[in-house]
Amino acid sequence: MNTETLDPRFRDVERWPTHAAVEAMLEGQMAAIAALYTQIAAIADAADAAAARLEQGGRLVFVGAGTSGRLAVQDGTELHPTFGWPSERTAFLMAGGADALTRAREGAEDDADAAAQDVAAAGVGANDVMIGVAASGRTPFTVAAIAAARTAGALTIGIANNADTPLTQAAEHVIVAATGSEIIAGSTRMKAGTAQKAALNLLSTAVMIRLGLVHDGRMVAMRVSNAKLLRRARAMVQELTGIEPHAAADALTQGGNDIRRAVLIARGLSPDDAAALLDCHHGRLGAAIAASA
Repeated sequence: MNTETLDPRFRDVERWPTHAAVEAMLEGQMAAIAALYTQIAAIADAADAAAARLEQGGRLVFVGAGTSGRLAVQDGTELHPTFGWPSERTAFLMAGGADALTRAREGAEDDADAAAQDVAAAGVGANDVMIGVAASGRTPFTVAAIAAARTAGALTIGIANNADTPLTQAAEHVIVAATGSEIIAGSTRMKAGTAQKAALNLLSTAVMIRLGLVHDGRMVAMRVSNAKLLRRARAMVQELTGIEPHAAADALTQGGNDIRRAVLIARGLSPDDAAALLDCHHGRLGAAIAASA
């Protein structure tokens, strides 16, 4: 596994001046992002396939162990507040359980039986999309979960930092960020982790775009949960409709702080009609606007 090998350039990094060590680590982070350029088509194809499957009403299921699992949980958790993706349509299978998010339980990654049991307990099925993340591409828990999900008919996506591994062979869609050796040998929380985080962000955001949860480059389905987001929501309604600030605030109130409803209300629809029109168009604001014109 290239992510585990020692790079002789950094054999004595602990004796380097701190400035030089930090500079080298930063260069490694930049290289990690660059490693994804070859994966643009793979990410786009996986996003299109995932969106098509999720339109049937399924869930996004994130799977991983250690750093990879924590990154997957972080990405999935942010989809509800950012894009309004329903929390009940997101699931997480973390090696070692929820406690492993804050306390390392590295041995749990070897438990393939637990992964299969978790997939069954979660009721993963044909409408679901499972994203498994593993730097090595060999983590038994993650590989077993992907294999079980695929057997159950779910769409499976594997994100790894090594090619030709059990994970890339088990998943239908494969994203490989070949980040190579770490500056500190085997510390895949560094380059590999950075590439994984970016790949997850790119993939999930592309899925949300394809599902119509972005309009005019704006997060129109975001959850308004604090004063900052309320100001942002009012500004979006104003920008998308050209109405005055007080009218945008009123439309947002009538729409129950749903930006998409507020835009339609500002265009003359009643709150009930706005909600019904959005439901008819699966939450896609652009389609709803076109239908109301």
